[in-house]
Amino acid sequence: MSDTRKTTKPNVPNLRFPGFSGEWASRRIGEDCTVNMCKRIFANQTSEQGDVPFFKIGTIGGTPDAYITRDLFEEYKAKYNYPHEGEVMITCAGTVGKTIVFDGEDAYFQDSNIVWLSNPKQLYINSFLNYVLSRVNWNKLNSTTITRIYNDNLRELVINYPSIKEQEKIVALLSLLDRRIAIQNKVIEKYDSLIKALAHEIIGKNAPNTMLSECVCCTSSTLKESDLSDAGAVPAYGAAGISGFTDNALSAGDSLLITKDGSGVGSLRYVSGPHSFVGTMNSMTPRDGFYLPYIYYALHNVSFETYRTGQAIPHIYFRDYGKERIFCPGYPDQKRIAIGLERIESKMLIERYFKEHLLSVKAYLLNALFI
Repeated sequence: MSDTRKTTKPNVPNLRFPGFSGEWASRRIGEDCTVNMCKRIFANQTSEQGDVPFFKIGTIGGTPDAYITRDLFEEYKAKYNYPHEGEVMITCAGTVGKTIVFDGEDAYFQDSNIVWLSNPKQLYINSFLNYVLSRVNWNKLNSTTITRIYNDNLRELVINYPSIKEQEKIVALLSLLDRRIAIQNKVIEKYDSLIKALAHEIIGKNAPNTMLSECVCCTSSTLKESDLSDAGAVPAYGAAGISGFTDNALSAGDSLLITKDGSGVGSLRYVSGPHSFVGTMNSMTPRDGFYLPYIYYALHNVSFETYRTGQAIPHIYFRDYGKERIFCPGYPDQKRIAIGLERIESKMLIERYFKEHLLSVKAYLLNALFI
């Protein structure tokens, strides 16, 4: 590849494959593509099990949680709009701007919340269009945080594109990287499954003998994400990881952080060193005679869904889940078991670091290869 950062041409990417030159063209998507959606499916037409997956904005690209009958699918597919294999789909509500390339497998999609682009002129190949759309910061199209992408937002979006041959080169490279990232995800999943299986075999199959509240002390926080800064001496954690920084630590050493409110309620995170945490989290630290890494692995066998309350905003409370009973041997055995599992987890962390490296390479290429 040649680096074209010093070029004076306004419509040329920073990085190009050898043999390509000239400026890229620019067009509005609506000049060449049409925006389509499926016929509406109502809640009473779906079930938790069935013949054909029904994907919503929260499940597309993942595991479906709703299905429709084969008869309804065949009827709607024949009568109404339905995507062709390879066409780009995009979420227009909720987490806006998530894109996938339709794989052609039988499935149905949530009407106006998920749309796709028909691309009959083929000025750009669908996979290239997918990468272009994945780069769009939809919030920049509005003065406020965008909660929905409207059809006109898509139609009026101006994209830059080169010849089909150059598009194919770009897509081939990024697709290869995507496949490697997918492999890396499977490697991480295998390690994660192994740790959970061993935790169940070594700890979970033994008769519970100790309440969680006898093993740990639980503390809460009044810290809000708005109190955090971009720099500081102490990392502060939220449900998704480090949310910002503070000057004062709420915990001086290791703790187990558990999400107690909102999305991801019941998820666990082991944190080392001085840290703080926001009010949607609880922090658990060990009582005398208990080894915190062991407690962490023992809790792999616990379903905190049992203790979930609230509909709109789910909660769990330590006064409830603290009554959960787990198996706790003597301190030396706790430490021995945990150290064995930590060795496997350290290998998984290395694989996660490598995945982060691959994602950073992809982010660089998305920025450098496109305009």
